[in-house]
Amino acid sequence: MPACPALLISGPASGQGKTTVTAGLAQLHRQLGRKVRVFKTGPDFLDPMILERASGAQVQSLDLWMVGEDGCRRLLAEAAEQADLILIEGVMGLFDGTPSSADLAARFGVPVAAVISAQAMAQTFGALSFGLAHYRADVSIYGVLANHVGSPRHAGMLEESVPSDIRWLGHLCRSDRITLPERHLGLHQAGEIDELDARIEFTARALADTALAELPPPMFFEPQAPLALPKSLDGVQIALARDAAFSFVFPANVELLGTLGARVTYFSPLANEAVPEATDALFLPGGYPELHAATLAANARSAASIRAHAAAGKPIVAECGGMLYLLESLTDAKGVRTAMIGLLPGHATMHEKLRGLGMQALRSEHGVMTGHTFHYSSMATDLIPERHAYRPQSDADGEPVFRVGSIVATYMHGYWPSNPALAAALLTGKAF
Repeated sequence: MPACPALLISGPASGQGKTTVTAGLAQLHRQLGRKVRVFKTGPDFLDPMILERASGAQVQSLDLWMVGEDGCRRLLAEAAEQADLILIEGVMGLFDGTPSSADLAARFGVPVAAVISAQAMAQTFGALSFGLAHYRADVSIYGVLANHVGSPRHAGMLEESVPSDIRWLGHLCRSDRITLPERHLGLHQAGEIDELDARIEFTARALADTALAELPPPMFFEPQAPLALPKSLDGVQIALARDAAFSFVFPANVELLGTLGARVTYFSPLANEAVPEATDALFLPGGYPELHAATLAANARSAASIRAHAAAGKPIVAECGGMLYLLESLTDAKGVRTAMIGLLPGHATMHEKLRGLGMQALRSEHGVMTGHTFHYSSMATDLIPERHAYRPQSDADGEPVFRVGSIVATYMHGYWPSNPALAAALLTGKAF
């Protein structure tokens, strides 16, 4: 049975610095000669890009609903066989959501390091620490780390406020050399952050003076039998759009394609690259097409190859931003309207506030596929949805799913390993 130290990094809310600390901690332990595997709780595409830069390894999602308990257990067991340390970044606050980061920690017995922003706070830090440590008996708090600390005197006040039965892990001072910039979908993509490697390195050096530089106790993760999946995509070549405009892809989705026998190739619409020759199916994932609309509109070679792929009746799966790219036009948050490819009738408009958020799932003749939605745009179209996704904790319809010729498009981001048969059906143009 593989054993590996593991720690879940969480806090009382968003904005505490979980990503910064997790990235710095991964970098620190790598520099100490350890192999680190990092996971992100819940569906997320941006944090994992940063965590991958820090850890040097692919970052998978862990979520008891979307990935499933068995899927989470399998991923953790595989990581324990390869790594010297497992780090899991939580989502929102420790107890927020259903399921929450706390549910994940309790299910697998992973201790929690709580990162608490101490900005404009003194002794209340101790009260927050006490609440996080004692709110649920089945959640083990490894200790608390103070972030955004103003001075050594401030750090001393915070440490003194922590109850004696809770471990003080140390503190990080407030610094522009650590802070990661944000925008409407969360953090910037890793490749867009100025001096990202230097920020991670600075954080790692700061964490070297804290108790988090020590390895937590090893945990045991029971080995899982290999999944027996049919080669339902054997010989199928799938082209995946991948660049700064189309980058929201679960790594597990790409791994699944290989397991099912597909050959995955990549191309960049932003670089005006054509869909690779001999492509059987095309996947246009979500991302930030609104930030690159003018470039995408000018890149005629890439657009023409996508239109030709559709005209040949070959499958296209388009999620969120990929779907917006296929519409007639896209209006950004400043009101600038730009023509898109025009394979789908309709128009999209960006807004300042969220228009879709939360876990969703899709029913099909192959069973249920889990996933989620997160977007700031709305879409106006005369298309009639073939069906709707559903929300796991609501009677309201989820995102519409459109089918036009060989195109299947929706705002929902599907977690394909939750239903490999449906993923294969979508990418081979079969009924679902």
